[in-house]
Amino acid sequence: MKLHEMLRLALSRLRQGRMRAALTMLGVVIGVGSVVALVSVGKGTTVDITNRLSALGTNLLTVSPSGTAAGGSTLTVDDAIAIAQLDGVAGVAPEISTSVTVGTTVANTSTTTLVGTTADYATVRSYTVWQGTFLTIPTVELGLPVAVLGATVATDLGLGADAVGSTVTIDGLPFQVIGILQPKGGSTFNDPDNQVLVPLRAVQKSFVGGASVRTIGVSTAEASDMTTVKNAIAELLRVRHGIGASASDDFSVFDQTQLLETATSISGTLSLLLGGIASIALVVGGIGIMNIMLVSVRERTREIGIRKALGAKSRDILGQFLIEALTLSLLGGAIGVVIGLAANALIGRIAGWGFIFDPGTIVIASVFSVVVGLVFGVWPARQAARLDPVVALRYE
Repeated sequence: MKLHEMLRLALSRLRQGRMRAALTMLGVVIGVGSVVALVSVGKGTTVDITNRLSALGTNLLTVSPSGTAAGGSTLTVDDAIAIAQLDGVAGVAPEISTSVTVGTTVANTSTTTLVGTTADYATVRSYTVWQGTFLTIPTVELGLPVAVLGATVATDLGLGADAVGSTVTIDGLPFQVIGILQPKGGSTFNDPDNQVLVPLRAVQKSFVGGASVRTIGVSTAEASDMTTVKNAIAELLRVRHGIGASASDDFSVFDQTQLLETATSISGTLSLLLGGIASIALVVGGIGIMNIMLVSVRERTREIGIRKALGAKSRDILGQFLIEALTLSLLGGAIGVVIGLAANALIGRIAGWGFIFDPGTIVIASVFSVVVGLVFGVWPARQAARLDPVVALRYE
């Protein structure tokens, strides 16, 4: 019997039992749909993390206190000035931060993060000014009471483009607004737009005492310079801090590339885990196909006997039942792919990373559905092919 004839017979049998076929395919539909949707969630998470890390800064290195120094940072503005002299460094921004209340009136206030920094902060952290200007070298050196508002802060205070030149209070102290930043987007717990930027000296003078800084952001001129600059910073700070050859560093230099690789690795593992969990539904669907096909063999025993008596070979019977199992699996897989893509689009829209289309995932899910049809369809097909025609004809 030719393949197209077997396919025609398989479709004819499935049409006769539409409800049974639909319920049999349901497991495969759920399995394939889950694989496509959940793996896409994992890939969407990777894209989202990559975008967020990229938004933190361009070719970014972050110098932070470590060990016992974390409680009382040994990093200073002079360290930042020295780092700025290294080859391959495009910008350096020392930072101090604290939580404050900013407002325009007593009733219109917002709790946010106050960041004291320098004019290079916009370059290092990849910020763009929407209205007004950013911190300048004169305002930073003089420690003037001026402020650049993040987009979230400006929105919370109801300030628009005309806010430049107005005055806001930060923990009761007046600061003149000189600029508002373009929004970058971020999570509720780590929103890069929910902050106010002021000159470093102004924060040291009025909010946080001492001469140390919390972190030093460093932007390299080229991505290829990051390892070289990172090593140069470590060597420079060990000398400046008088750290001996056998002593531990009182600082850490974090590489943005390392963070990205770690996040990508975690997201990849998450994708595999989600895909593995979803694949269980495919196996369950395959068991459902095998169960229904075994029932079908029993119901059609007499039909099989008649076909064998009329000259049908065992391989024809085997092929017919195997094609029926594959048809159920492939149809279920196709419907599952459509449902998975729809779920992917919906989740991506809610989560904010958009529609993630990965042909590889669809191909793998489709191949898996075919394998499920073959594996769980072979046994019932063999049972049908091995029936004795005389016994089959006598079956009631």
